[in-house]
Amino acid sequence: MEKNEDNLIEWIANRVGDDPTRGGDIVGIGDDMAILRTNGATILTAADMLLDGVHFDTRRHSLRQVGRKALAVNLSDCAAMAASPWAALVSVALPADWPMTHAQELFDGIAELAEQFDCRIIGGDTNSWNKPLAIDVTILARPFDGIRPVERRAAQVGDAIYVTGALGGSLASHHLSFTPRVVEARSLARALGDDLHAMMDLSDGLSTDAARMAKASCVGMVFDASSLIAVASDTAKFSAANTDDLIRAVVSDGEDFELLLTTAPNITDDTMAPITASTRMPITRIGAVTAESGIWLNTKDGRRTPMAPTGWRHFQ
Repeated sequence: MEKNEDNLIEWIANRVGDDPTRGGDIVGIGDDMAILRTNGATILTAADMLLDGVHFDTRRHSLRQVGRKALAVNLSDCAAMAASPWAALVSVALPADWPMTHAQELFDGIAELAEQFDCRIIGGDTNSWNKPLAIDVTILARPFDGIRPVERRAAQVGDAIYVTGALGGSLASHHLSFTPRVVEARSLARALGDDLHAMMDLSDGLSTDAARMAKASCVGMVFDASSLIAVASDTAKFSAANTDDLIRAVVSDGEDFELLLTTAPNITDDTMAPITASTRMPITRIGAVTAESGIWLNTKDGRRTPMAPTGWRHFQ
């Protein structure tokens, strides 16, 4: 077995007997959040671990930025499921030589974003060691009133594929300053209802995350090169030497924390226009769901070529 994150997660799911398709009170491994249903209530939960030197760099980034990002990536998981953040637990392994003020600045960044999204910090764990900072956040969420959690495994053949915002070039600064699309996800889910079939956030790059959605849904996806160029961020455009470089940045850079969603075929740009106007968030159609497995790119000259998952891959 090749050593990568997806293979490890699949092995763990098989080892612990977790199958998201089996139904019941728990929908576990395989989506942005697990779903637990008990006594008529639905609770969603997720955890993300961030490491100094991997997800941030304390030599260049402020501790307030680091703390903010640690919670923001979890809030983005809530957005992916169209769920309302409720509470979070924060665990940290602090460098042993840190003064108290460093820890306080880190938690200031967490607390400020938590207050913005009405997400209470209810506990966690603190430790120290002679290694760089490690921070883990576990978040709890609830469905918004009248909105079901949106899973990634429900994309259907013929669906339109949309993405919010702009992609590529996030590591310049966006990965530290992005605003999780929680409010916008609620607007999408409320406006589209059952026509919103599948959704996830883009953390590891469009090519990698789209492959995960397609595999979970047992479908394929085809993307339009011109549409991918249209959603490129200004940073990606500035850095790209040519069109191929730009598309590569859009599908591979990762840490965009935008939403990838599939909708019923009857949803059009005209349908999306009022949502875009009310949220001030671009929503762009970039492809379609196909019966043919795999991820594909329709090029400007009419060719269809395979699009490999070239985003961020842990363990490599």
